[in-house]
Amino acid sequence: MNSLQGHLLVAAVDLRDPNFFHTVVLLIRHDENGAFGVVLNRPSNTRLKEVWSKISKSRCATNELLYVGGPVQGPLLALHCNAELSQLPVIPGVYLSTDSEELELLAADAQQRVKFFIGYAGWGAGQLEGEMEQGSWRTIEATPDLVFEGDEALWFRVTRQINDALLVKHLRIKHVPEAPWLN
Repeated sequence: MNSLQGHLLVAAVDLRDPNFFHTVVLLIRHDENGAFGVVLNRPSNTRLKEVWSKISKSRCATNELLYVGGPVQGPLLALHCNAELSQLPVIPGVYLSTDSEELELLAADAQQRVKFFIGYAGWGAGQLEGEMEQGSWRTIEATPDLVFEGDEALWFRVTRQINDALLVKHLRIKHVPEAPWLN
């Protein structure tokens, strides 16, 4: 089995499950026991500051939106760039935290590059592989920019990147200029 940990799962155009329609999921863990990740492009209408008093008595300086990480309920979690507050490295420069003390420190610093999530996406052993065989998902390597700039248009941008890469591969183009539309 090839682990897709640290990759983005990009919902296929015809994936109609409302939980995953036009989503981009960062896979945080993927092994023979299953997979776990968060949807990067589903902001909620709630800001962290609005609900922080229900989570902690500490100060919250961030006014960022909470993201709906997936249909499975779970603890509040954060993806961030601070290795010192990391429980798990996801990709170089991106870390996961669910520890309440770490979350409090992340929320108290408005300068942190961080996204907070409620819920997550999970797959049992072999389930994700079956969905991939059916063509429900495409993959691309994750980067910190894609993780933290994952707004609602992320699906369209990443889908285009995947399609462009496939076109270049099938046409056997050896060099693609950085801005081919300028030619």
